Amino acid sequence: MEWNLKEGRFITDEDVENGAKICVLGNEIATALFGNKSPLGQEIKIARHSEYYNWKHRKKGVRFTERFKVVGVLMPRGRSLRFGWSFDNLAFIPISTVQERFTGNNHIEYISVHTHTIEDIPQAIEEVKTVIRKRHKNQDDFIAFFEMRKGMAQLEKISKVIKITLGSIAGFSLLVGGIGIMNMMLVAANERTREIGLRKALGAKPLDILLQFLIEAVIICSVGGGIGIGLGIFAGESMAILAVKIVKIVPEWPAVISLQWVLISVSFSVVIGISFGLYPAIKASSLPPIEALRAE
Repeated sequence: MEWNLKEGRFITDEDVENGAKICVLGNEIATALFGNKSPLGQEIKIARHSEYYNWKHRKKGVRFTERFKVVGVLMPRGRSLRFGWSFDNLAFIPISTVQERFTGNNHIEYISVHTHTIEDIPQAIEEVKTVIRKRHKNQDDFIAFFEMRKGMAQLEKISKVIKITLGSIAGFSLLVGGIGIMNMMLVAANERTREIGLRKALGAKPLDILLQFLIEAVIICSVGGGIGIGLGIFAGESMAILAVKIVKIVPEWPAVISLQWVLISVSFSVVIGISFGLYPAIKASSLPPIEALRAE
């Protein structure tokens, strides 16, 4: 799992090897303890009450308190959809320090392994088992694996349905918009018949008329696309603000605006303008000058 830092640094291999008494704070804890001041270099007390037998102190129910130096603060991350607790309300310390100062043993109760795709999960499990077998005399029966594959697969299905639905709506909207552009250009060609005839009589070529109508169609679609992008950005930001108030699992719900998809949207607008403006442009450019000048 990647942890983005707001300031400072994260735990290093050297910290683990040396059992360093350092910690990295979640954004919520850092704000609660230090407000708007930077906590880097400050010391805090971390207490842990163990309900299990502690090998270091040889008894149950021991409360441990240690002082740790703050070396980093994490960016806001929100709540875990799986466990329900907040990532911003966590403090991270080296595992060796936990074992030495708190548990008094060298046991690791839980390991979280993340993969880039669902398809990588079986391979990741086998790799983890291989490492465990090497360190535990070729045994791994005492390990229980909890996969998120089913949950991730369900999320991917939901994501695909949303993409198909939104894609269908967008495609239908483009079709309707394109038909509207074609009708507008056909009306414009009929109303400007005398203008077309006059231009041809003065020496304009059919290609000039064709390009004129195509450029007008592209401009209309581009302006419409620009307005749509602006409304989309406004709607996205508004929905992000509303989502934070309704679904209070994250402190902020950023609306990500992709420049790549903005350019693709503009390109689609241009293509729609050319595609649906081509027929009216061809019709306008093919008018005979004499018949065009006779039109009222």
